[in-house]
Parts: sequence; structure tokens; C-alpha cells
Amino acid sequence: MVLPGVLVLDELNLLLRLLAGTAAGVAVGWERTLKHKSAGIRTFGLVGLGTAAAAAIFAGNGHIDAASRVVQGVLTGVGFLGAGVIIRRDGDPNPHGLTTAAAIWVTAALGCAAGLGQWWIVLAATVISLLLLYIDHTVEEFIQRRHEGDRGQVPAGRETSPKDDPGDPGDPADS
Repeated sequence: MVLPGVLVLDELNLLLRLLAGTAAGVAVGWERTLKHKSAGIRTFGLVGLGTAAAAAIFAGNGHIDAASRVVQGVLTGVGFLGAGVIIRRDGDPNPHGLTTAAAIWVTAALGCAAGLGQWWIVLAATVISLLLLYIDHTVEEFIQRRHEGDRGQVPAGRETSPKDDPGDPGDPADS
């Protein structure tokens, strides 16, 4: 259904939406690249661009019902891409790549928001995502130690610090 009075996106508006989705993805991917994670700038930039394009295809023509189905399908489908970065290492019960997988999913949502022209959502959610990603595992360990410090317990799965093992770039769930 095409809504009456809704204009087709002009080329500049469409380009801005695609660039915003790509920029949000690149920002998140930059952080993942700095932490030497398996998915980085190119992967996240492409997720942001692709999801912005998918959402903009129908949003620009006033097909709100079609755009909502596209967003639903994108956010469901991108879960499979995220699942591809989650791995288990031999002898380690902890999954690796959960944060990267979550960041891929969030980037898809950012791209969809950009494709739909939801500028404040794109800006606010990108900033919040980056803040969450920059919270290092040392902050999590500090909070855990404060919580369990009075009882003298060692947090589960934290018998040694990830920094003690030079082969481990960080929190197992953050790979």
C-alpha cells in the first residue's frame, strides 16, 4: 500500500541514509578492529549499508507495511551472520564472540533506522553502542570483585585474568 502524500526519496536523501547506515557500521567496526576482533570495519560497514539500503527501498516509496516486514526479516536474518562469529574453543566452556555478534545485530538495527531516516535513533544508539563497547572487561571485573569481594569469592570463570594470558585478547564472551 502506498500512502497518499508520501514522496519518493530523492537521490540526496537516499544517499544520506545509505551513508549514515554505513558510518554507524564503520564506527562500531572501528572499535571491534581496535580490539582485534574477527569482524571489523568492512564487515560492520557493509552490514550498516546493506540494512540501510533494504529499509530505504520500501520506506522511500511509502510502503510502510513492506518496510516493517523488511526490517523484521533483516533483524532476524542478521542473527545468522552474528551466529557465525560465535565459537567455542576446545576445553573452554565459554563461548567467544558474543559481544561481536550482538554488535552486528545492533549495527543492523542502526542501518535500518538510517534507511528509514530516523536520525536521532541512529545518532543516540551509535553513541550508546560505542560507550558500551568501550567498557572494558576490567570494569566488569571491578564490579564483580566489589560485588563478591566481601565474601572472598572469585567470580566464576575469572580464576585468572585475561591479561595473564597473552594469547587471549580479552574477555572470552567479548571475542
